[in-house]
Parts: sequence; structure tokens; C-alpha cells
Amino acid sequence: MSLEVLEQLEAKVQTAVDNIALQKMEIEELKAQNQRLKDENQQLRNDHQAWQERLRALLGKMDQMADAV
Repeated sequence: MSLEVLEQLEAKVQTAVDNIALQKMEIEELKAQNQRLKDENQQLRNDHQAWQERLRALLGKMDQMADAV
């Protein structure tokens, strides 16, 4: 193998290693973002459930008032 071919191979391997490192970093960022979105989604679900419970309680009070009349 000539030195030039070996250098080309080395450059390609280094490029591949760099790309893999960048992709690993991107994966970690995406995992962190995914976890944040899951946490936010859970909080929104909890908020939604709380609002539903409050609404049901208010509707129940209105029904009680309607029955009392």
C-alpha cells in the first residue's frame, strides 16, 4: 500500500470517528430533550386532570342548586 492510500484511509477513518462522536452527542441531547418533553407532558396531564376534577366539582354544585330549587 502506498503512503498516499494509507493517508486517505486514515483521513476517512478519522472523519468516521468524528461523525460518530457528533452523533453520540446529538443522541444525548435528544435523550435529554425527550425526557424534558416527557416531564412536561406528565405535568400537563396532571394539570388537565386537576382542571377536570375542579370542573366536575363545580358542575356538581350547580346540579345540587338546581335540585334544591
